[in-house]
Amino acid sequence: MRPNCRPLGMAKSLPDYLRIDYGMLHQSQLPALQQLLKRVYANSSFYRDKLDAAGIKPEEIRSLDDFSHIPFTVKEELREHPIEYLRAAAEEDIVRVHASSGTTGKPTIIPYTKNDVHAFAEMMARCLRFAGVKNKDRVQITPGYGLWTAGIGFQSGVEQIGAMAIPMGPGNTEKQLEMMLELKTTVLIGTASYGLFLAEEIAKRNLVDRISLRIGVFGSERWGEKMRQRISSLLKIDTFDIYGLTEIYGPGIGIDCHHHYGIHYWNDYLYFEIIDPDTGRVLPVGEKGELVITTLTKEGLPLIRYRTRDVTRLLPEVCPCGSSYPMIDRILGRSDEAFKVKGVLVFPGQIDAALKETPGASSEYQVILTREQGRDCIQIRVEGEQGADPAAVSSACRHNIKRVIGILADIEVVPQGSLPRSEKKTKRIFDRRVV
Repeated sequence: MRPNCRPLGMAKSLPDYLRIDYGMLHQSQLPALQQLLKRVYANSSFYRDKLDAAGIKPEEIRSLDDFSHIPFTVKEELREHPIEYLRAAAEEDIVRVHASSGTTGKPTIIPYTKNDVHAFAEMMARCLRFAGVKNKDRVQITPGYGLWTAGIGFQSGVEQIGAMAIPMGPGNTEKQLEMMLELKTTVLIGTASYGLFLAEEIAKRNLVDRISLRIGVFGSERWGEKMRQRISSLLKIDTFDIYGLTEIYGPGIGIDCHHHYGIHYWNDYLYFEIIDPDTGRVLPVGEKGELVITTLTKEGLPLIRYRTRDVTRLLPEVCPCGSSYPMIDRILGRSDEAFKVKGVLVFPGQIDAALKETPGASSEYQVILTREQGRDCIQIRVEGEQGADPAAVSSACRHNIKRVIGILADIEVVPQGSLPRSEKKTKRIFDRRVV
């Protein structure tokens, strides 16, 4: 059963042997949290000033409840201060910097020590192993290099496993396909949007039987089950959703396994909390909210209670794969990217969930928000699968949007392949309302 199909109340009926004991798990992380607080207080001017302003001394944090009262760290703080003020390691120990893409504002610069670089590679290698990558695989890496974490992060993980890295970087689709055929690429890595674009190009050129792909690892954006199914069916491969963000390490702090039940995250490196984005209150296991991450071992720029703005929940179930690593649900959206229409707060992941239940609907859509005579209007343009009846798809999609989100929307079904594709992240929400 897929994550989107699980009712939120399911945890109450789980027998103990199928339930993750988060109380014990989090308690086992407390000593690492306490050590982290002492380290950043001694070495980071930013965190020393932040804790002093809150009237908190590291030695006063004796329980997880105490820890939950430490102020959050937000991206705006990382943008407004220089790394000399933020870092918790000596300048001579900083061996690399990365920066966020800057899609939501000024890029955030993050310093890494040698141990941070090693930890990043370890986590990435762990992700790739979860996806089934072996040392005999040939891995084509299409995300960007340079300041962005993705390209070099994936390459480090691939090389740690001992597989062959093909460091293509983004774009140049002709060259991507040429190298995929020439080198017999077995693993494709990229954004989900570019994965879909390449999959459609391969199908269009009748190359499916000539390629050697068996695995796709996609991330850097939230993507839904419909897109997974489309990429998987076009390329005849299994696909995996990798999670991460530059401020923490980069992609590689979590991934789903072959059961696709949820995203396993690495609790030996990270402490996860789910909070109410409005009140900041820590929510119980299984409740949906904003993911907050604390880095347990990071040295260059450790983060304490960092608000990711990503909306998900801790999954209470033990994964059928048998892994001891806990899971979060696939990302529903970002708390700062949700939009309100007709008085209802909507996350893009909810639209994905509605499309997943709509026969004949493909994965790609656009949401156009307008205001007419003082009233909100929402139109959703949905690609229909080849051979599907547009009227039936429109009716079913309208019904499912109402059921999942609680609003009525105008649905326009367009031919498959007619909406824009992207080599990076696809823009799907267009708010044309005049405030």
